[in-house]
Amino acid sequence: MLIRRQTLRFRGFALGATVVAAVLTSAGCDAGSADSDSKSGAHQAGSVVAPGKPGEPARTLSPSEAVKEAGLDTPNSADVRYVQMMIQHHTQALELTELVPTRSRSATVKRLAERVTAAQKPEIGAMEGWLSRHGRTRQSGTHDHPAMPGMATAGQLEKLRAAKGTAFDQLFLELMITHHQGAVTMATDVLSEGNNVQVEEMAGDVVAQQTTEINRMRALSS
Repeated sequence: MLIRRQTLRFRGFALGATVVAAVLTSAGCDAGSADSDSKSGAHQAGSVVAPGKPGEPARTLSPSEAVKEAGLDTPNSADVRYVQMMIQHHTQALELTELVPTRSRSATVKRLAERVTAAQKPEIGAMEGWLSRHGRTRQSGTHDHPAMPGMATAGQLEKLRAAKGTAFDQLFLELMITHHQGAVTMATDVLSEGNNVQVEEMAGDVVAQQTTEINRMRALSS
């Protein structure tokens, strides 16, 4: 996981360094003598190849476009919406895992719930800090929020609270698998729509970690 984060940061640094080089080259062309005017238009433009987002091809930008894009890590509406909604999403996951110690019969399910809790509690704190740094607030909402895939309904939560033993374990795994799948969907969406590197890193962590946990839970429920 650490390696992936370093790659993301390096990518941004590399683009910035390339942009600076392109701008310097372009400025040199503008300030040069008549010899510079004889160079090709492509060389004078000092075009920059910018890496695309996951699943997207690289793009060729003019120096001015590249400078503007490299300097803009400002969160867009997709970034803010993702963080606000994922806090709610994680909060419900903790509600589910809080039921496990007193209702589960499976030691494996209990360990899984402990891992989910240990991962998602600090992630909520990190996302709340991100919102605060960007002048945004945590939104209130219901568990039936239509824009959040994977959320358990009030009825499903009530049924889980009433279950014990093997019946609880099976229902918990079913709800948590769906919940994780919804989180992966949300994270994948913001990776293609968002603009902020920190949100990109958080979403990448969600995809990697929760995909692994989905596979573990499927093995337990089969």
